[in-house]
Amino acid sequence: MWSWLHRLLGSLRSPRLSIPDLLWQQTLADYPFLALLEERELLRLRELTGLFLGQKEFHGAQALVITDAMAVAIAAQACLPVLHLGAGAQPLAWYADFVGIVVHPAEVVAQREMVDEDGVVHHYREVLAGEAMEAGPVMLSWQDVTAASSERGYNVVIHEFVHKLDLRDGLPDGCPPLNAGFMGAASARQARQAWLATLQTAYDNFREQVIRCERFGGEPTWLDPYGAASVDEFFAVASEAYFLNRENFSRDFASLVRLFDAFFKPGH
Repeated sequence: MWSWLHRLLGSLRSPRLSIPDLLWQQTLADYPFLALLEERELLRLRELTGLFLGQKEFHGAQALVITDAMAVAIAAQACLPVLHLGAGAQPLAWYADFVGIVVHPAEVVAQREMVDEDGVVHHYREVLAGEAMEAGPVMLSWQDVTAASSERGYNVVIHEFVHKLDLRDGLPDGCPPLNAGFMGAASARQARQAWLATLQTAYDNFREQVIRCERFGGEPTWLDPYGAASVDEFFAVASEAYFLNRENFSRDFASLVRLFDAFFKPGH
């Protein structure tokens, strides 16, 4: 039972929860890429994680019991992409369209339906490690949460919460809402065009790499090939690597480093 968090939420409804030292240190030990943050960033991440926990509700699926450690681990990773996007609780406005986080023990098989250009309906099954829907809850596989890997740049929590950033304007296109002035753009439209042009070029190059590997036995990519599925998935996959393995990301996706720095770390 997640006694600490349940007790605080049930009795105090605190807008910011104070995370116990032992629990926070265990989170950093379990997800060492978090511990690489500067001291001031870690203090801010802990504060923001407490605010996040005060706003969101966790639900275990298939009889999964959510523990304190699970809730804090997910919350801390979810807060990483918005860590520098404002003071106080301001960054969490990016996640204001939902409350619930549903955690499954493992991957989920979802039934899908697609209508092709000829109007023919196709039914298929898709295996999901996570899912984020506009104005809907976030679904995560706990098995995949624990499989976070800096070497592979893999992190399902960051992936799904970056999708939430992308969806803030209602368009799953790989571009979060941008303001005029972003990287010197004269207007929000110009900022968006510049972002998408840079991202599309990087996506096209990555997709070619994945195709060469799959069809002709080329060298496999260290970045998850799922990023070749679409430009919005590429944005989410690339963001995972940006936060978990900056060395490899900077080497292979140099054009995106400046772009992502300007968005995820404005003023730095």
